[in-house]
Amino acid sequence: MTSLSTAVEKLRQKEPAPVGVSLEVFPAKDEDGLVALAALARRLEPFAPEYISVTYGAGGSSRERTLATIEALRAATNTPIAAHLTVVNASREETMAVAERFRAAGVDHIVALRGDPPDGASHFAPHPQGFANAAELVGALREHWPDLRISVAAYPEGHPESPSRAADLANLKAKFEAGADEALTQFFFDNTLFSDFLEEARAAGIAGDIHPGIMLIPNFFQVRNFAERCKASVPEWLSRRFAGLKGRKDGDSLLVHRMLAAAFAVEQVLDLAARGVRHFHLYTMNRPQLAEAVCRALLGGPDGES
Repeated sequence: MTSLSTAVEKLRQKEPAPVGVSLEVFPAKDEDGLVALAALARRLEPFAPEYISVTYGAGGSSRERTLATIEALRAATNTPIAAHLTVVNASREETMAVAERFRAAGVDHIVALRGDPPDGASHFAPHPQGFANAAELVGALREHWPDLRISVAAYPEGHPESPSRAADLANLKAKFEAGADEALTQFFFDNTLFSDFLEEARAAGIAGDIHPGIMLIPNFFQVRNFAERCKASVPEWLSRRFAGLKGRKDGDSLLVHRMLAAAFAVEQVLDLAARGVRHFHLYTMNRPQLAEAVCRALLGGPDGES
């Protein structure tokens, strides 16, 4: 990955097109969580995020919490809200009924996903009356709401269940052909993975926008474990930065962890911006501090600050 100083110098040498961000949060578990997410939305609103997306549990396990979070965010911010929607353990009728509820709540942007297998299942199995995959869901949403904004998922390192890179790219192409407007990638930590994936997608005839998903790291060791389950690689050089910090909860160690996490996030996005990326989808983990650091690195402080 390009060094931070090199990335900054590349940005200084030209006048690039405007950079934008979007944010992802997971549903609040209780009232305190709703209050915290409302505060996150207000804190980051001055950076003009394009939208905030709210995730959705397998089979609708977080459906009511997702809806409550959407309502709380819409009350707290003027930032548009997007809703995730999966097809796991649900009939077509049930899935579209949830989409209707999102639309009634003021949502005009859906992130259409197949979804992970439910707990205890090793592979996805479609509901007998359900959508077989995300492309089918995209097609149904597009037919029902022609003006709906639809995002889908993309995988720079391949979906864990995909038999091959070619099959994975074919699936992404099918989602665009069904009516998707853009793709948001699974997180990655080596920017070359994204650049190579984008090149392969273009070679496969995929012309739609593909935005990198940037995982912010409030706890490196939890994120690393999650990455292993997702089959997303973690470079050894990144692991070495956090070596020796696991389990240490003293104030100095926590501060060092936060500084390393912020430095890496800023390094990653500035390098991608220097490569020409103009939109970043930030997986906030419901923590505003790292998201703000990235926004400030990309966009500068909000207007009116001094």
